[in-house]
Amino acid sequence: MPVLSLKNLSKTFNSGTVNENRLFDRLSLEVSEGDFITVIGGNGAGKSTLLNLISGRLLPDSGSIIMDKNDITSAPEYKRASIMARVFQDPSKGTCPSMSILENMSLAYNKGKHFGLSKGVCKSKSSLFAELLCGIGIGLEDKLHTRVSLLSGGQRQALSLIMSTLHSPRLLLLDEHTAALDPKTAQTVIELTSSIVTEKKITTIMVTHNMKHALSMGSRLIMMQRGSIAADISSPEKENLTYEGLLQMFEKNSNGDGMSDRMLLS
Repeated sequence: MPVLSLKNLSKTFNSGTVNENRLFDRLSLEVSEGDFITVIGGNGAGKSTLLNLISGRLLPDSGSIIMDKNDITSAPEYKRASIMARVFQDPSKGTCPSMSILENMSLAYNKGKHFGLSKGVCKSKSSLFAELLCGIGIGLEDKLHTRVSLLSGGQRQALSLIMSTLHSPRLLLLDEHTAALDPKTAQTVIELTSSIVTEKKITTIMVTHNMKHALSMGSRLIMMQRGSIAADISSPEKENLTYEGLLQMFEKNSNGDGMSDRMLLS
């Protein structure tokens, strides 16, 4: 059985108005255990909407979402958070800026646990948190008591990634999580992503605008176009796909929409 099954999902925005947009029309997708899927597509292709439907931020108009044999189609986002984690494009969305690194990591460590009237901060886990942060190599292990608001965007994203995978979620959703970072910092976060996903064997869906990351990362590549899956490429075909070949495939399936500059220049 697949970890995740999307069956005949349909989603229309602004229904009944002049701005009606039927984005998904009976979209189906199966995600197997251990898949690392990179998702690419032009603006409006439905990449982030796909993650919103999976995470429960949006509910489909019709169709079903099955996770580990359980129908979660109507489950609210907070209930799905116990089995899946998400890292957003905006570094400020994955952490609480007014709290310290220690407090943020303690919240992530205690996710789903009951701690009654006791303090939620895990001072006893400070050495564990410091060890995890030390592995990143950007000096966060010495800043456990620093407010997250004082960190750079790249440091926040690295922290968000560590926090979201502390307890190895069944599914990890990465929503263009390096798009707001400079190239050098983005590469650091990408390498951290690869290391964590490989070590913990986490089933992952990563939306990216970076064609090179789409090729180098993961075991499967999905190309979306106007709410449909234009291509679904798995190994070994993906391993043999070149950057030029991917560009040609994108143009072939773009229906004249072309490609955004940031995808070409990344």
